[in-house]
Amino acid sequence: MGAKMKMIDEYMNKDYELKIVEDPDEGGFVAFYPELPGCITCGETLDEVAQNALDAKRVWLEAALEDGFMKKERICADCKKSPMMISDSKNIK
Repeated sequence: MGAKMKMIDEYMNKDYELKIVEDPDEGGFVAFYPELPGCITCGETLDEVAQNALDAKRVWLEAALEDGFMKKERICADCKKSPMMISDSKNIK
């Protein structure tokens, strides 16, 4: 495994806050990571949006590493939590 892939895996294992909200206009759900600016996706079901969010997080991290945006610490350590918080797909049933 290359150094870049190992670093991406380390970032993927961090517990970034994932917010999921219903989309009343289009139906389904929208998911985003407040600590990863612009990392947003959608899906018709909670399972689909959770999987799409993990895929979007990986792509976002890959691009951020290539652009030199990532540092060893988290992007935004003081982002506010919300009652809509779901921590990745581990808590979605």
